[in-house]
Amino acid sequence: MQQPPLAAFFRALLAEPRKIGAIAPSGGRLARLMTSEIEPSAGKVLELGPGTGVFTRALLKRGLPARDLTLVELEARFIAPLQKRFPDVAVLQRDARELAAYKAELGLQAAIVSGLPFRNMPIEVVSAIVSGGFSLLEPGGAFYQFTYGHACSVPEDVLVALGLKSNKLGRVRLNFPPASVFRISRKQE
Repeated sequence: MQQPPLAAFFRALLAEPRKIGAIAPSGGRLARLMTSEIEPSAGKVLELGPGTGVFTRALLKRGLPARDLTLVELEARFIAPLQKRFPDVAVLQRDARELAAYKAELGLQAAIVSGLPFRNMPIEVVSAIVSGGFSLLEPGGAFYQFTYGHACSVPEDVLVALGLKSNKLGRVRLNFPPASVFRISRKQE
């Protein structure tokens, strides 16, 4: 029997809390802010760590065609529920640290939406994920990341080393816990 998305979330949280990195699934207000700059006609969008699919649902609700959305999820507990909820969306069980290796499979992306818990990861892992993500982004593409803190969860050293900048889109106080959303983009664009 397949478990519902919330049950899968809480089982994963109890099993590996640092890997999940949240005490509750992201809310609708956070999802709307995370996806607010992504137009339905943007092109391909890659979502990292979709978990229960709240950002996935927001992207589809905005009008992004399911064929243009690919989900990359490492946690096995989330794969089947995501495939059931979003049958027309590609769901891949992959390690986001190896994004650059999937370039031929994924192609160029207009945007990346990340629900990954960067604050719980070593700087080398964050750097590998962000660097790999930008190897897949079209010129002008952006990487959207949220954090429960007030500062971007991609360390400044990583941003500088990769020639990137972060801009805060806003803070969602009515999320549990409150969260900030950042757009990460190339400095020269």
